[in-house]
Amino acid sequence: MLKRCVSINKVIIITGRTDLRKGINSLVATVRLNYGLDPIEVGTLFLFCGVKKNKLKALIYEGDGFCLISKHVTNGSYRWPATANEARRLTLDEYDRLMDGFPIDSSIQS
Repeated sequence: MLKRCVSINKVIIITGRTDLRKGINSLVATVRLNYGLDPIEVGTLFLFCGVKKNKLKALIYEGDGFCLISKHVTNGSYRWPATANEARRLTLDEYDRLMDGFPIDSSIQS
């Protein structure tokens, strides 16, 4: 198990499909060029999902370099938002829901 060296302050989901063959440099460039965000922000976790929605990559800057994490679920898929054309900031509760396989948005309307 990977020990978390930096606490996660915020989670930003990169919506839509990402080519998960990309490595750290390409994902950093995607965050900068496509979304105008700064990937060198300690504690910000960027999440990317592949075409089949059963794999994801997470990129986080730890102060002295980037950490790239990959996860592949063996059963099921992530409920990944595909309609927005911009990055989305998640609360830690929404992140937990996503990792547990639930939709990020509640189906209950107020």
